[in-house]
Order: sequence, then structure tokens, then C-alpha cells
Amino acid sequence: MHNISPFFRSPWTDITGGIVSYQMLGRCQKQEMAMMDCLEAYGLGRGLVKCKYLLNDYQECHTRTKQFKRFFAMRRERDRQIAAKKLTCDDKYCSPVIDSY
Repeated sequence: MHNISPFFRSPWTDITGGIVSYQMLGRCQKQEMAMMDCLEAYGLGRGLVKCKYLLNDYQECHTRTKQFKRFFAMRRERDRQIAAKKLTCDDKYCSPVIDSY
């Protein structure tokens, strides 16, 4: 999370700062706002330590690494079961139930 504060601050960085944020109806807007509020309260140096849990939540929302690891683990398990002949024919690739999302 080294890109929280710009290296060089000017009116141009203030104008264009919103381009790379999730504040305009993004999926991570609540996590980003909580993280920024905490960093504003403690300052950048001390906030990186005090607000670590919020930084981690925002980073997970931004990158979705846990979600992708879980997806690949499920895919790997399904492929293992197919190779072990536990899943056959119609059971290999089941379609999700309608409205299951």
C-alpha cells in the first residue's frame, strides 16, 4: 500500500486523485472510506500500523486474492475428483441452480 499518498502534491494531484478511487459507486467504497478516515485520524506514518486491519480489508476487496484462491482450490478439488472417477458424466460440470448467486 505504497500509493496512499502522492510523492509530489499539487492542485493537479488533488483534481485527478478521484480517478483511481472507488468513491464513485465502486464495490470497495465503504472499505476505502473507512481506511482513509482512519489514516486521516492517525496520520500516514502511524496510521499504517494502527489501521492495518482496514488496509488489509481494502486490499482484499481491491485485489480479491482470497476469492481467487478459494475458486482455484475448488477447481483443483473438482479436477482431482474427476481424475479419481468420483465424478462422472453429468456430475462433472453441474450448472448452478437458477438464482443461486
